[in-house]
Amino acid sequence: MKKGLRLSFLGAAGTVTGSRSLLQSGDDQVLVDCGMFQGLKNLRRRNWAPFPVKVQGISAILLTHAHLDHSGYLPRLARLGYSGPIYATEATADLARILLLDSAGIQEADAEFANKHHLSSHAPALPLYTVADAEQVLKQFRRVESDEWVEFLPGWRARWNSAGHILGASSIEVERAGRCVVFSGDLGRYDDPIMKDPTPIRHADYLVLESTYGDRLHSEENAQEILQGLITRTTQRGGTVVIPAFAVGRVQLLLWYLYRLRGAGKLPASLPIYVDSPMSTDVTDIYRNNSRLLRQNYTELQAAFQMPRYVRDVQESKSLDVSRMPKVIISASGMATGGRVLHHLKHYAPDPRSTVLFAGYQAAGTRGATMTSGASTVKIHGEYVPIKAEIQHLSMLSAHADANEIMRWLRGFEVAPNRCFLNHGEVQAADTLRLRIKDELGWSVFVPEHLEEFQLP
Repeated sequence: MKKGLRLSFLGAAGTVTGSRSLLQSGDDQVLVDCGMFQGLKNLRRRNWAPFPVKVQGISAILLTHAHLDHSGYLPRLARLGYSGPIYATEATADLARILLLDSAGIQEADAEFANKHHLSSHAPALPLYTVADAEQVLKQFRRVESDEWVEFLPGWRARWNSAGHILGASSIEVERAGRCVVFSGDLGRYDDPIMKDPTPIRHADYLVLESTYGDRLHSEENAQEILQGLITRTTQRGGTVVIPAFAVGRVQLLLWYLYRLRGAGKLPASLPIYVDSPMSTDVTDIYRNNSRLLRQNYTELQAAFQMPRYVRDVQESKSLDVSRMPKVIISASGMATGGRVLHHLKHYAPDPRSTVLFAGYQAAGTRGATMTSGASTVKIHGEYVPIKAEIQHLSMLSAHADANEIMRWLRGFEVAPNRCFLNHGEVQAADTLRLRIKDELGWSVFVPEHLEEFQLP
């Protein structure tokens, strides 16, 4: 007799953050992704709310990839008592080590800063989790090989398939009692200069599909040419280009484009290019060491990744805001939610000669979304900073598949799933994609709400 299978959406329902899907069968509870909520305050508050299910009852966690909206709550879960295994590809485990330790450091630093400057309504302000919490949860990782089935619990098995997007990112097939539930994770772009195409999956009884760009198409303009024009006009007027970039994926893609432009003589060799993010530096080393997973050949990637000056020292980072020389500064975080890029924005956003370039999705409630929406000021470290620099947002640099690319991946299924659930998308994006899948493929598609639960017959 088959055991009942239930699917619950503990996050990323109606939003692009906090990915957490729970599969339950009998006494077994399997959590797919364990992301942190980011962006709007009402979403961030969910990080502090009691976890929706008993933490000690979770049997295992399967991780699609390392981005914090999919992995960033793991140290908190360990702090709350989760001590079980976390399964992920080798590259995801390596990247998660960097991202989670960095996130924990930021949590501690932000709490300290808030207490020092009396910026919090809580006394004292506390970190969501600590470096010690992150170090503990990293011991719970179990590395898996892509394209190989793994029995992670009695009667359960899973297989990780490359999803493109970033290094190690995967779509996961989960089988239990003769039924297969597929979690797309974040799908990458086709013909991406760095990452290989998402792997097609042929069968699913049920599909949980991301819908980040479900209502949009990326521009078909040449990103490399646009980047060249933007940098050229900024430097000609004596300005600096500041690029808030996700340390995993976007920094490496930008370096590839800049390397190609410099090699073609379209950017002067004398133009300083800085990567001001210790985390980005460490991440790029992992990309360099895993070039077999990437599209480009080893020699070219090595040259691209060795091109910039990597800034680790805090004093050198500060000196970038003192120098009047035109330059390119790439710094985390990608949505300007924290990190060293905030100090550069405080300095360069009021400068009409300079440009701030956003190179990926900007979730509602983030500084990146505020700036790209045309705001005249942005709040940083408790003060309002005027925005007089040129603001650009090149969405085609995103690591997420657009609506057409999502549909292309779906057409790889040989038979329609019994039902497709859309998560990891704003409400309009998800509903637009729902209608398109229904009309073009004839599938049964549903957009779940936060904490909604479904029986999978």
